[in-house]
Amino acid sequence: MPLSEHEQRLLDQIEQALYAEDPKWANTVRISNPRSHYKRRLVKASIGFALGVVLLMVGVVAAQIPLGAAGFVVMLASCLWGLSSWKRMNGLGDTSSAPQARGRRPQRQTFMERMEERWRRRHDER
Repeated sequence: MPLSEHEQRLLDQIEQALYAEDPKWANTVRISNPRSHYKRRLVKASIGFALGVVLLMVGVVAAQIPLGAAGFVVMLASCLWGLSSWKRMNGLGDTSSAPQARGRRPQRQTFMERMEERWRRRHDER
């Protein structure tokens, strides 16, 4: 839905106030692309995964179980961070929209709600 003229003027005033208050931040926000942000996170997650592999191998070779376990945890955390970044970069992990708006089926009803619905349908059929 488009903004009214009054709302557009207010938005422009807010933008100008933000630019005047902190021009460096405003320039950064204006230029930055969310995809590039998530790409950087993917690169960092890949580096973290490689570091985890190194820690795991050093832990195994040196017979240091806690170091190997730490390497595994770093690998796991890096994978999860990278996957979440990849999903958001491709628009798959947007949790802000409601499931109904995205075409998914609505939340499951409770047992009692399903029974009440069946009772209403039986009553309507007669």
